[in-house]
Amino acid sequence: MGLPEPTYFAPPEKEEEVVLARQLESLVADPLVGRLLDSFPEPTMILNSKRQIVLANERSQGLLGTSRDRLLGLRIGEAIQCPRAHDEPAGCGTTPGCQYCGAVRAVMNCQTAHAADVQECRVESRLTGEPVSLDLRVSAAPFCCQGEEYTVCSLRDITDEKRRQVLERIFFHDILNSASSLKRMAEILGQLHGEEEKAVKETVRNLSGQLVEEIRSQRDLVAAEAGNLAVTILDVNVSELLDRICTLYRRSSVGHDKKIVLAPVEEQPVIWTDEVLLGRVLGNLIKNALEASACGQTVTLAFENKRQPLFSIHNPSVMPEAVQLQMFQRSFSTREGRGRGIGSYSVKLLTEKYLQGKVWFVSREPEGTTFFVALPSPSKDVLSQAFVYQP
Repeated sequence: MGLPEPTYFAPPEKEEEVVLARQLESLVADPLVGRLLDSFPEPTMILNSKRQIVLANERSQGLLGTSRDRLLGLRIGEAIQCPRAHDEPAGCGTTPGCQYCGAVRAVMNCQTAHAADVQECRVESRLTGEPVSLDLRVSAAPFCCQGEEYTVCSLRDITDEKRRQVLERIFFHDILNSASSLKRMAEILGQLHGEEEKAVKETVRNLSGQLVEEIRSQRDLVAAEAGNLAVTILDVNVSELLDRICTLYRRSSVGHDKKIVLAPVEEQPVIWTDEVLLGRVLGNLIKNALEASACGQTVTLAFENKRQPLFSIHNPSVMPEAVQLQMFQRSFSTREGRGRGIGSYSVKLLTEKYLQGKVWFVSREPEGTTFFVALPSPSKDVLSQAFVYQP
């Protein structure tokens, strides 16, 4: 007997093929089971006690892009091609990040309590070959057939619902707040003179610029997810770009009572990339770092261009493990508030799909948290090739 498979969350054991075949035969023998399964409006599967798919309805084939026969024995994460499903030998449910997966939690809660459970699941699916961020509402309910316990599990795609919540939060809260502040400044502008008037005019310019940039960034994110975002590659002076970004966030509300330090740029400051998209990436990371910092703490932005352009954004706080394991997921947010969670996701999307770069982070005591953005070398030829950075 071999050593047991490792697991960080759910039990790793799987049924042998002969047991799966017997379970499938048992379910198919009752024609009512198949008819009930196909009556579900969403992709729905019957799982055994080891969380493996035994039988799936026709709508599952549409979502998963494969025949029902090929789903036999797979777990949900393996069926939707979650990248974590292959991080451990025992597959879906056994990696550190699986403890935060709604699909695994719904099934396990159902099997443990013998009661229905509903959870939300964020996953980066590879079903189409390209990584696609999905939000799923996973419903699990107990089911018994010929004396054997199963779990009926349905998947509802709520990706569009989550996107709408994000946009509603941004436009009805964040952007509305900025617009309201701009309106108040404009109303008192005519009552001021001298230095006070100059200060308020500067505030109005900053607020209007932030407002326009926020709207443009959301427009471009929609285009990026649809694969329609235009990329304009030009010579970019890094020193000038970083100066502008730092100045913007020093004047913003999120930068109040905090320091932004730009390390001296010593290497070649001109790179070949899309300045607008790079500015969005770095701006999001600086904003996140400022929000994670306490009053008086310092966010440090640095750049080096030795083997290739490499940016880093550091803050002294350390992210909890739960946050680290869910970073870059589309609907995940470290902040309170329904519908938040898009900044780090957009950073990864823009960097890796459109700038052909790589983004990652290190967060640990006592160093704090540092995000890295690596871009291809400043060469037109490199940008036409797949780029992989080895940290």
